[in-house]
Amino acid sequence: MSRRTLKLTDALVDYVHAQGVRESAAARALRAETAKLPWAGMQISPEQGALMQMLIRLTGARRTIEVGTFTGYSALVVAEALPADGKLIACDVSDEWTAIGRKFWHEAGVADKIDLRLAPAVETLDALLATGAAGTFDFAFIDADKHNYDTYYERALELVAAGGLIGIDNVLWGGAVVDPARTDDDTAAIRALNAKVKNDTRVDIVLLPIGDGLTLARKR
Repeated sequence: MSRRTLKLTDALVDYVHAQGVRESAAARALRAETAKLPWAGMQISPEQGALMQMLIRLTGARRTIEVGTFTGYSALVVAEALPADGKLIACDVSDEWTAIGRKFWHEAGVADKIDLRLAPAVETLDALLATGAAGTFDFAFIDADKHNYDTYYERALELVAAGGLIGIDNVLWGGAVVDPARTDDDTAAIRALNAKVKNDTRVDIVLLPIGDGLTLARKR
């Protein structure tokens, strides 16, 4: 069977960033700031950010939510793509990490579009559902603790409208999903969700080998 996915060298990745991504100065500066951190690998790549921006614009999304904000790069690029009246609810538990992003949100002029909620994400999602927000979101992005991925996915399915899109990050988990020696809880959780989404008739799906793997699930 032919495998047509190109293996990207560092030079090709640099070329993709230079020729295929229109990254704002604020986003680029935030990415550089995040690169200084020990956990910098948690940040999405600029080409994944550009893809998410394209999806926001193509779908006309106005109400979005993300589970896992880290230093705020994904929130920034999504907010940049939202219309003037668009809103993003950003769920995270770390004031320290999200504080890094706030400066750049203001610099990019999108801080007023981002509603940061510092609490366990399940609590925030359940509170939204309790106040009648089911079916009112256009886009959801899941990029947080892996053992809760299934819970986040189920809540996201309730929150997005029919035709809405859910993005699930890290679904290839550094290649661990195909390594039988990896039996840790996080890897097992990702494998289980990948299998569940593949057979979930509530959504249309595609798994993209971008970054650490991104699944897009469109609610039917």
